[in-house]
Amino acid sequence: MVVIVDYGLGNLRSVLMKFARLKIEARISEGPADIETADKLVLPGVGSFGAGMRNLRERGLIDVLRRKTLDEKTPLLGICLGMQLLTDYSEEGDCPGLGFVPGATRRLDMSGAAEKLRIPHIGWNEITLCRPDAVLFSGIDPALRYYFVHSYAVFPADPADAAATCTYGQTFAAALERGNIHAAQFHPEKSHHHGLAMLENFARLA
Repeated sequence: MVVIVDYGLGNLRSVLMKFARLKIEARISEGPADIETADKLVLPGVGSFGAGMRNLRERGLIDVLRRKTLDEKTPLLGICLGMQLLTDYSEEGDCPGLGFVPGATRRLDMSGAAEKLRIPHIGWNEITLCRPDAVLFSGIDPALRYYFVHSYAVFPADPADAAATCTYGQTFAAALERGNIHAAQFHPEKSHHHGLAMLENFARLA
């Protein structure tokens, strides 16, 4: 069972519908008991880092997520804000994160861009695959474009944790893979067939 974690932020129904299209059993839940029994966890999210951490804390989800992810090694997929929350810290609100992936979430810096670019970064952009063994992208053409909506981005402490990068003014991690922890800054649920294939790769993990 894939459990999509509901902490009050994010387009949960859209993610759920994609798993239904793949005929993969999934449910949305904010209940620690459901998270405890999950075979896979998805942490989506749209909104601010501080609000995300506050909601996780108020709903009593941080300890169960830590236990499932770090102790039991349950596969976890963070999406957009969900990816950022996995880091140690965010400049957005000067706020600590879950600390599952060493690194920081920082505001996109356009100062070195050759052209005038707006923040947030909204729309389709290409990614560069950093690791040919990345399971999220198994069997998917790495030159494909994905749909992004964000003003902040993840910069992992260990560059090897970046499964893919994207460049918008500066280069940032577009996807992460660290053991059982996976994440995408883009929205696979909005990225058509290749986004669907990525969700299927995650759901089929042993």
